[in-house]
Amino acid sequence: MAPPQNLLEVLRERTIVDCDTMDADVAENIGKPVQFADCTSNQAIAYFELQKPKHKTTLRESRPLATALGSKYPNTPVKELFVEISMVKLQLEISKHVTGFVHVQTNPYYSYDTVKTVKNAERIVEHFKLLDNTFDPSRVCIKIPSTWEGLEACRLLESSGIATLATTLFTIEQAWMAGDVGCEYIAPYVNELKVHFEEGFVDRNKSMDLCVHAHRLYSANKVKTKVLPASLTSIDEIMALDGVDHITISPQLLQELVRTPASEKTKASLFDGEIEVPPMLSFTNEAEYRIAFTLSGKGEGERKLTQAINIFCEMQTKLEAMMNQ
Repeated sequence: MAPPQNLLEVLRERTIVDCDTMDADVAENIGKPVQFADCTSNQAIAYFELQKPKHKTTLRESRPLATALGSKYPNTPVKELFVEISMVKLQLEISKHVTGFVHVQTNPYYSYDTVKTVKNAERIVEHFKLLDNTFDPSRVCIKIPSTWEGLEACRLLESSGIATLATTLFTIEQAWMAGDVGCEYIAPYVNELKVHFEEGFVDRNKSMDLCVHAHRLYSANKVKTKVLPASLTSIDEIMALDGVDHITISPQLLQELVRTPASEKTKASLFDGEIEVPPMLSFTNEAEYRIAFTLSGKGEGERKLTQAINIFCEMQTKLEAMMNQ
């Protein structure tokens, strides 16, 4: 086998690489000759992607279909169905260029409602079946914010055969609960979501070590859940996590990895260091978990989670407004 020529090839020697985009051109073109595994997404990615002129047809087709489905889902606003259908259409196109899951995030307004989150997830899977009856629905992974209610929704969905990813994850308590409920993945946010929306803002409390701690915790306790870091801002952060199960990377950083020669990897990965396995956690009830999460990192994890849900709710509202444009 030829030695790696660039940092993307170096990374792929130990880590499965996913693309964090809803642009099928990115998945197709950068994913050559080696395809990406999964394609992750969220409301912010969907909003910016759907504004591109090339998606006018997607929006035009989604509007009447959402209206028609209103009778099937009478308790769901048509504008919400419009968002779901539009996101599913984008992921169906990308599914042709990746080998694994395509991820769709539930409505962030349901982050504290288990029942609504489960129904939302089930609807998303049904949309895939409706829009393409040849598509394998087992390739859908539902992203759900890592609130207590969201993790309980993951438990119910996993038990029914729907794969889930616990997203906006910032603490070892969230990671342990996600493993306990059987999530396919967790997505520790290396940087709080604000870094992508406020120019010049830098997260001084990155979740790099959390990725390693969660990985070691799962391995030591034979938990099936895989660690998939997200919200990365540099190729240095990415290469510091070389050796993690999966990693999802934005188009800009993927291109930078391709342009950077393999010889420029000079620092060791955090996964090569000696880090103790965190003790196995156990929560006997919801109240016990909530207080542990609140205290974790002096409340930083809870603050970052709340901030992320706020931002995603804003993006959900912007997506719904596109139905009337």
